Amino acid sequence: MKSAFSYPLLVVLLSLAGGSFAAAAGQQIAFGGFPIPTASSAPQCITTGPDGALYFAEYTGNKIGRITTAGTITEYTVPTPKSGPIGIVTGPDAALWFTETTVDKIGRMTTTGTFSEYAVPTSGAGLSNITTGPDGALWFTETQGNKIGRITTSGIVTEYTLPYPGSNPVGITMGPDSALWFAESAGNRIGRITTTGTITEYFLSSRGAEPFDIVLGPDGALWFTEIAANKIGRITTAGTITEHAVPTSNSGPAGITVGPDGALWFAEVSGNKIGRITTAGSITEYAFPNSPSGPGSIVTGPDNELWITENGGNLIGEAVFVTANLSVSPSMGSYQASLSFSGSGFSAGETVYIYVGGVGSGVLASSIADSSGSFTVSSHAPLSPYGPRIFVGVGQNSGKLGAASFSVIPKLTLNPNTGAPGSTATAQGFGFGPGEAVNVYWQKPFVFLGTATANINGTFKGSAALQIIVPSAAAPGVNRVSGTGETTHATGYGKFTVE
Repeated sequence: MKSAFSYPLLVVLLSLAGGSFAAAAGQQIAFGGFPIPTASSAPQCITTGPDGALYFAEYTGNKIGRITTAGTITEYTVPTPKSGPIGIVTGPDAALWFTETTVDKIGRMTTTGTFSEYAVPTSGAGLSNITTGPDGALWFTETQGNKIGRITTSGIVTEYTLPYPGSNPVGITMGPDSALWFAESAGNRIGRITTTGTITEYFLSSRGAEPFDIVLGPDGALWFTEIAANKIGRITTAGTITEHAVPTSNSGPAGITVGPDGALWFAEVSGNKIGRITTAGSITEYAFPNSPSGPGSIVTGPDNELWITENGGNLIGEAVFVTANLSVSPSMGSYQASLSFSGSGFSAGETVYIYVGGVGSGVLASSIADSSGSFTVSSHAPLSPYGPRIFVGVGQNSGKLGAASFSVIPKLTLNPNTGAPGSTATAQGFGFGPGEAVNVYWQKPFVFLGTATANINGTFKGSAALQIIVPSAAAPGVNRVSGTGETTHATGYGKFTVE
């Protein structure tokens, strides 16, 4: 089954970072998030696709998701039910290859959503991560099977058993030496396997470190996360290991990637942050404003921004690097509220687009910067889920990017909004939580009117709107009607005049 949702909205508050990007001091990062249409999908690994989009595995949702850099999400259901996809990578054949951890299969999906599945010989292998090897095959870890697997693009599987039982390999990547390097979570080792199956292992000095994910760094070494020891590790191809403590205690560093700035970026699943570490070992952390987002996997996208799976928030997150100034007034409002945007630091005379969602989505407003690179422009708040979000403005000549914080509050509308007791009206809701049930009440007297279900944008309208009956005891004059989300507990109000 395939479903597509256009322009899910950025929903996480702008954050000021204290690190650096492209050697610029005081760099700002703005965090955005796109709700995944499938509720509680448990997004796991994310990778760049061959088509300029990003792809992610939904463990509980049993789907492979695709998100464009503009924020449009499409989901494809894996043929085998409850397959538990976790790892995902673009293969040498320009298809997406992924692990199905609960059914001992390796899956393949084309960018048009055509699936193939291949069984792994070991039962209960507990497949985890997957990567492309130097030999044109895919290599994967069998966490419970204690093996490293190899699958050709034609589906032929070979397995290699690790020397020590119970090593629990997880992350795997290709090294600069044409070998595969992997993290042994329970074995407390970093392993290396050649394409002919020769295995070498290196012990970590930190006991019980639980190395988790691993990536080839820009310095020719392998960098890895230690989820239990709360460290970022580095190992040379000669086996020399260096470890760097993450400043936030018990942050649980998980996924790691090379950033667009030549540093390593990692996700702190328990610390609710992403971190940046230079090849010299200097660490800066950037906190998500919402909690718990549960950032797990992280990758640099084709747009040179960072993309993150957020298990706790059921979001695909994006960290964008801010290079210009953008603000919005008011900073809080509901659907169709009047907004005034102000920007500065753009190039003189260039057109600046403010987007509905991610960069390249629908244009909410546009303006031409003056000779100083500044502008003001007005618009109205678009459909957005409840809570914090950002608006992104991009100079169309310079590429400079600004981000403005905005908090969405819910509201109800009633049509008609006048009538007698016992008459009917249609209640529509905006700005509630994605997919949540909304209970609607008449305030005086307090009467339950019914329940509606919000869509991915926190909206119920049209065929999803709620038909209500004006209570017989309603007092003449203006009355309030409320809607309260069962998940967010946010309440929006509408008015109805009883004649």
